Amino acid sequence: MKSFIKKRFKKVASILVLLFVALFIFRLIYGYQTVTEPTISNRFHEVIDISSEVRKNYASKKYQLNSGMSPVSVDQKYEKIADVNTLSTKFDKEEKQIRAQVKDYKGLIQFENKSGNEGHRRLNLIIGIPPENFDSIYHSIIKIGKIQSKQITKTDKTNEYKELNAKKASLEKIRSSLIELKNKGGRIDEYMQLENRILEIEQQLQELGVSLGNFDDENEFCTVKVALSEVQLIEISTLQRIKVALEWTIKYYILLLVGLSFAALFTYLLLLSIEKIRTNI
Repeated sequence: MKSFIKKRFKKVASILVLLFVALFIFRLIYGYQTVTEPTISNRFHEVIDISSEVRKNYASKKYQLNSGMSPVSVDQKYEKIADVNTLSTKFDKEEKQIRAQVKDYKGLIQFENKSGNEGHRRLNLIIGIPPENFDSIYHSIIKIGKIQSKQITKTDKTNEYKELNAKKASLEKIRSSLIELKNKGGRIDEYMQLENRILEIEQQLQELGVSLGNFDDENEFCTVKVALSEVQLIEISTLQRIKVALEWTIKYYILLLVGLSFAALFTYLLLLSIEKIRTNI
């Protein structure tokens, strides 16, 4: 009997020791995979707001839509934007890598903002990329640095394109009518009012021309927004790592033992209650 109890005690003690060692090793390895987690302000979106004058990038896709007896050709206009926010411990090297990717995939840097002192630098780029190279450059950039966030947004702009064309056609008709009225002659004040109105319409047509120019097949681009933030690598001594890991292990090991003890006690009381109920029955 004593030998059996001694074996059981050794077995339980071995399990508890192994559990403690496993927790300690887990904390020692996992807790220091990331040695720096800086707090970064959401400055990227603030900078992008400032860059509102950057041209909009649109692309198109032609496909056949089966409707009834004959297929219908559809020319879809869309806007596709990738947002990538990444941390860098090798800022100069990784900045060069991003710029090299832009060159390799025939991109165009449409907006650039670089700020901060060494050790805390930040680079924001808005890049126009040919649609056929969008996926390739996106997958290349997300391999640079340590990615904090990434997303791709695609928005259909077909209706907006059609509305701009309809508005342009309407303004051109109004302009033609006003020019005909002006050529008929009349009072000077009426002539001046017509001239001013024609100038206003000309200005609106110019603005529409710029907006429609963004949709031109020759200027098709998708957008990649990159925010590269520099962080400093903090060197931590081995003794400090062991100390922190040991403190964490002791704390959570005790909590785990307390939790297991309560669970065992609850199970014992539950079984005892069930046994009493059976006995009474």
